[in-house]
Amino acid sequence: MSALPILQCAVAAGASWWVATVVIGHTSPFFAPIAAVVSLGLSLGARLRRSVELVAGVTIGIGVGDLLIAFIGSGTWQIALVVALAMTAAVLLNSGPVLSMQAGSSAVLVATLLPPGGNAGVNRMVDALTGGLVGIAVVALIPTHPVGRARRHAAGVLGTAAEVMQLVADGLVANDDKPIEEALRKARATQSSIDNLRTHLAGGREVSRISPLYWNTRGRLERLSAVADPLDNALRNIRVLARRSLTLVRDDEILNPRLVDQVEKLAQAIETLRLMVLADPGQQPDQAEAARVLRSVASGLKPELVENAGLSATVVFAQIRSLTVDLMQVAGLKRISAIAHLPPTVQKPAYRPEL
Repeated sequence: MSALPILQCAVAAGASWWVATVVIGHTSPFFAPIAAVVSLGLSLGARLRRSVELVAGVTIGIGVGDLLIAFIGSGTWQIALVVALAMTAAVLLNSGPVLSMQAGSSAVLVATLLPPGGNAGVNRMVDALTGGLVGIAVVALIPTHPVGRARRHAAGVLGTAAEVMQLVADGLVANDDKPIEEALRKARATQSSIDNLRTHLAGGREVSRISPLYWNTRGRLERLSAVADPLDNALRNIRVLARRSLTLVRDDEILNPRLVDQVEKLAQAIETLRLMVLADPGQQPDQAEAARVLRSVASGLKPELVENAGLSATVVFAQIRSLTVDLMQVAGLKRISAIAHLPPTVQKPAYRPEL
């Protein structure tokens, strides 16, 4: 757990209480710091939407609660009815979980603690709005770096991919299924890392919009965002490659040693990509260097590597080619350009080869 989100929540809670008591003049604005903490949470992304949902949930809960409790009174079945109706109204708005849960909890407070009528409900709505706005202000003034977390996650995914490819190469060289089994296990565990990467990219885009301190990172963030889909595709291809390599070894199928060399070269190229993602602007390796390394791998993926080969070897070859295309896109190439860097396997390829 990062210390910065905790600091943001703490500052937002204190600041929202100060604003609600000193500036607005409420005597016990307990919901202002609650709203600030809920709107921020401990994770990046969707904070603006969460703040809107929070205020909307409070409004629905207070409104439904005030309207019904004034007529039917407070008690066991009244609380159940008010909560059910408030949450149903929120769900019918096609809301997220924050809105519906907040509508329910606000209705409970009206039915149990806050008397219907008067200005108590309105004050609580103002407190919710205050907390949400203060939370957004804290994100702008004490922001997380919009690119840092995302690129560390992307680098971590690439590091795992390089490790998996090296394990596959080791298993193919030794004709041993144990390293490939380990590679497949690691490859299958990468989807959560991709999901985390997308979450941090969404959080980074939010910070780059809210905080003037990081408006200049939008270009870098967009380039990193373009990596997510091809990186996801690359990991899917790696999983297929590992599964077929496992079959190849277990079937004791003959494999051209030069094809195994290409697997090792690709593992090294992925490591270059990892360093590229971590590099600051102007540092090496940059996209051009990573693309150069991958083009070198692509140039060796010639169809003669699988002449007279079995089915598994042919599938491994095809997966390496597809994976190389994905990785070249991570390095900044367009998909058509990446495909064109592969030696053709047919007389009339759809994309003319770039020699």
